[in-house]
Amino acid sequence: MGKTDTLQETITRAKAGNQIAFSTLLDTFWNDVYAFQFVRTKNENDAEDITIRTFSRAFDKIDTYDDAYEFKTWLIAISKNLHVDLIRKRKRNILAETETHSEEVKKILDESPSVEDQLIIEQNLANLLRHIKKLKPHYQEVINLRYFNELSYADIATALDEPVNNVKVKLLRARKLLAEIIKKSNNSLD
Repeated sequence: MGKTDTLQETITRAKAGNQIAFSTLLDTFWNDVYAFQFVRTKNENDAEDITIRTFSRAFDKIDTYDDAYEFKTWLIAISKNLHVDLIRKRKRNILAETETHSEEVKKILDESPSVEDQLIIEQNLANLLRHIKKLKPHYQEVINLRYFNELSYADIATALDEPVNNVKVKLLRARKLLAEIIKKSNNSLD
C-alpha cells in the first residue's frame, strides 16, 4: 500500500498549493498522459500540447479530484475531453480561444527556485545556451522569457497568448528536460 499512500499525500499537498507536489505529479504521470495521447493523435506536437493542457487543467481543478478514482484515470479523462475539444475546434476552425482562464488562477507554483533552477543558474552562459538549443522551440521560448527576459508567469502568458497555467506546466517540463540535459553533459565531462 505504501505507494498509493505517498501518492495520496502528494495529491493532498498539491491541493494545498504545494509546488513540489505539483512537480512530482507532473513527473510521475507525464509519460502516461503523453503516451495515451500519442496513440490517439499519432502526432508528437498534438500529444505534447494536449498533455500540457491536461496538467494545466488538472492543477486548476485539483480541488475537484475525488480519490475514489485513480489519479491517472482522472488525468486521462481530462486529456480525452481536451482531445475531443481540439478535434471539435479544428472542425469548426474557430480561432477564438475557448480556454476560460480567469486571471485569478490559483497561485499554483510559488516563485522559490527549485533544484532545477539552481542547476540552470550555475551553468556558464555559453554552455547554457548550447543546452537550451537542444530543447523543442516552445520550451526554448518559455525558458528564454523566464530566465533571460526575467518575465513573470503572467507576462509570459500575455506574450504567448496562453493561460498562465499552461505557461507554468511548460516551464516545469522545460526545466526538468533542461536539467536532464545539463546533468548528462556534466556526467560526460567527469
